[in-house]
Amino acid sequence: MKITQLLGIGAVALLAVACTTNPITGRSSLQIADNSEIMTMSAQEYKTTLGKSKVITGTTDAKKVVNVGTRIKAAAEKYYASIGRSADLASYNWEFNLLQSNELNAWCMPGGKVAVYTGILPVTKNDNGLAVVMGHEVSHALAGHGNERISQAMVAQYGGQILGGQISNAQWAGIFEKAYPIGSQVALLKYGRNQESEADKMGLYLMGMAGYDPREAIPFWNRMEAASSGDRQPEFLSTHPNPETRISDINKDLPKALEYYKAAGGKI
Repeated sequence: MKITQLLGIGAVALLAVACTTNPITGRSSLQIADNSEIMTMSAQEYKTTLGKSKVITGTTDAKKVVNVGTRIKAAAEKYYASIGRSADLASYNWEFNLLQSNELNAWCMPGGKVAVYTGILPVTKNDNGLAVVMGHEVSHALAGHGNERISQAMVAQYGGQILGGQISNAQWAGIFEKAYPIGSQVALLKYGRNQESEADKMGLYLMGMAGYDPREAIPFWNRMEAASSGDRQPEFLSTHPNPETRISDINKDLPKALEYYKAAGGKI
């Protein structure tokens, strides 16, 4: 259902139907934006980004990105099928690309459009490290964090107009463009701390399901901190958890992640 079609729906009813529960973490969030619209615009912007970037293909690193991404995708699909929620992923059209850039970054847009920058590969070091990164970014998409942030922006900016179905296509497009500033150096939305923490947890589980050792998450984040410590803000100013909080949370989530890893054939 499009936001522009939500005529006559009361606030309570809207909140009830728009509350989405993450099947892996159990966290609930408000997601009132239309996923089909988000995915259509994401696919367009992803194509534009690739057209403006140097896409690396055929190399060992490029193949590694595709292989790790494909295994995480397969693990997610298997899990969602096991709980009867395959329909959640039916509209995903996955792509995994390695882009030439010195940035320590990677991202996944709604619908499974993934980009990994060459600058982060020296920090990932190996397949397990890359699985930490890609599991985290894929989790943002699977958890609907883009929809959640866009929904928050819609409520904050337009409030009651949403309940009256008065959001125009132009207003909707404007919100999306602000959320995903493709023209900037980083083509992704800035997530909140709760969403970043959820992506850490969900990504840890997904990499375990895919047969990657989740214990490698702690050394990776330590390397990431060492590589970017000069740019880090205090936690209360940053959308990312501080390193101490992140490592503490990972340690709490490791036992369950290791269960997934063992079930996938990993050695404990």
